[in-house]
Amino acid sequence: MNRLTSCVTPQGRFIYGIHKPNYTVSNVRNNKTIVSLGQDTDHHPLDNSQNYPDGPLTVEGGDWIFEIPNPFPFRGRTYLNKQWADQAATNPARMHLPPPVPTSFSQLITNEALPDNLIAKLPAALQLTLATCSTDPHDLVQLAELSCDFIKDQNQMPTGLRYEHDKQGRLRARLHNHALFEAVANNPQLPDSYKRVMVLTPGAQGNSEIVGEWSSDSKTHVYEYLRRNSYIAHGHYAANMGEDAVRYATSDLSCEDMHALRHLYYQRSYLRLAEELGIDLKLPQHCLSTDQLETLRQQIVARLKQQPPSSTATLWGWNYGFDYAPSGYRLHASHQQIHQQYALLPDQIPAHSSDPLTANGIIPSYGCGDLVRAAMDSYKNEHDSDFFPDYLNCIRNNQRMDGRQDLEDSLIIWQDAQAMLFVPKAQTSQWELQLMALENDDGTPCGNILEADTAMRQSLDLGILKAQQVFAKLGARMVTSIEFPKRIDSFADQQQYLLYAFLPRLPESPGAFSEAQLRFINGHYPEDFAAICRKQL
Repeated sequence: MNRLTSCVTPQGRFIYGIHKPNYTVSNVRNNKTIVSLGQDTDHHPLDNSQNYPDGPLTVEGGDWIFEIPNPFPFRGRTYLNKQWADQAATNPARMHLPPPVPTSFSQLITNEALPDNLIAKLPAALQLTLATCSTDPHDLVQLAELSCDFIKDQNQMPTGLRYEHDKQGRLRARLHNHALFEAVANNPQLPDSYKRVMVLTPGAQGNSEIVGEWSSDSKTHVYEYLRRNSYIAHGHYAANMGEDAVRYATSDLSCEDMHALRHLYYQRSYLRLAEELGIDLKLPQHCLSTDQLETLRQQIVARLKQQPPSSTATLWGWNYGFDYAPSGYRLHASHQQIHQQYALLPDQIPAHSSDPLTANGIIPSYGCGDLVRAAMDSYKNEHDSDFFPDYLNCIRNNQRMDGRQDLEDSLIIWQDAQAMLFVPKAQTSQWELQLMALENDDGTPCGNILEADTAMRQSLDLGILKAQQVFAKLGARMVTSIEFPKRIDSFADQQQYLLYAFLPRLPESPGAFSEAQLRFINGHYPEDFAAICRKQL
């Protein structure tokens, strides 16, 4: 038996299991320790005798648990409690997070006639709590000025930071409390003048070179930074909203903002591939136009049919949202200002066993889209059918798991001719959404951004924006987004479709041993979440 199966079937119907628990438990406890727990509202005593039953236990009619194989077996399985999901179906509005609670320590100081400098005297953990939770700019300015030294003009407005040389001789901002600096700089309510000098102005976060830029007559401005000594081999790039286009919330993003962020990703990927393939580039010293970008893409596609590149996969990701726990644990991302990161991955890398200077072979490089390829191959071997056409049929023919006919059954949130935004049947984050590229204008499937024509790129950008707009209206403040692309040299394979996953972090779902085992716990039917998402658009 193949235990790593998919919920997708060639019949166009999702398949899943249902656990209907009835079982007995042997009782091998020796003693009883009956103690008082307190009193109820009528002052009657309560104890813990119910925790010490006599004899074996019988559990009858336990909660049903749906076990839903992920469409892609490498992503594990989702476990849905029917009782929880039934409750959510009757009250879908509960799938929403409240906005931040208005919090002002300065107002408390005023109301209680406390010392004005009390914030400076708070323990570090409480300062960090205020830095992430306060909605009062006055609190945040005080915290910012505790974290570092500012240079100010005659009106006492910040114009820069005080810098000093570190032990390696590098110029760095003089920070008194690094965690506090990071936390307050990433709070949306900090005045923009402070955000700019602390983290947004080019150079404030280091010497990363700006190698691309989108600037328009509107309010959109994006820098492309090179992260040369990156955790991604061969460096990566970051498209960051500029200091004059502050975007600390996805709800503030415009269509042009998203287009600009993604355009720089397409442009850099195409430029690097063109250089690898020896295509003569007469580059203007400005951002390529949409038409120029499409012309370059077509040149690369034509050349690829003659020679493979050394880089064969894209890597794209977006960590939106920032938070710090008072204990000092960072909960998400590097900074709140919206930015996306990307790179190209080599096809293969030198293999070593012990000597780091002498290679003894090669190994293939890894990209997450390779996992999709392996899942497709396994599905083909098992069913003699192509995965993505079957997956699309399952999505379009979806039926509810609770059998109800009076509620909506569609998983699709938005779609056009090129792309589809939908709720996966087996969500790996409780609010996970996915975006699938469909077909280009010429009818060919799109497996990566090099196969994406102009209309496809525009649809993908719009789909990503809509996903983030949905999350913003539902109150999500931390979202991880990733891309699952096909290898660039796989032109003979027209069956792998480009896929994006959007994974919100919810306040009471930090991830623990279940998620580490790829067992994802959920409390709502995916169809009900899709219905709520559609209402946000």
